[in-house]
Amino acid sequence: MISLQVFYEGSVQGVGFRWSVRHIATGFDITGWIRNLADGRVEMQINGEESEVRGFLDAIMQSELAAHIRKQTETKLEKPVSARGFEIRHD
Repeated sequence: MISLQVFYEGSVQGVGFRWSVRHIATGFDITGWIRNLADGRVEMQINGEESEVRGFLDAIMQSELAAHIRKQTETKLEKPVSARGFEIRHD
């Protein structure tokens, strides 16, 4: 199992980014969440087997969303992300 925090920068708010990522997530055995940040970035935290997590991140970059992403930064998390399924957070 791997847990990651991923930040996306670019034109990632107001374009259906979170909704599209949630849709892509349905094809993978992962849990986690995604939310907009006040500084214009999008934050995502995910758990899963490394192959599933990497496949999910690759699927995002191979989708139409790639045109909106200028930068992707990821960090491994020490503790698993607390989530049921994959959800959009509004906090």
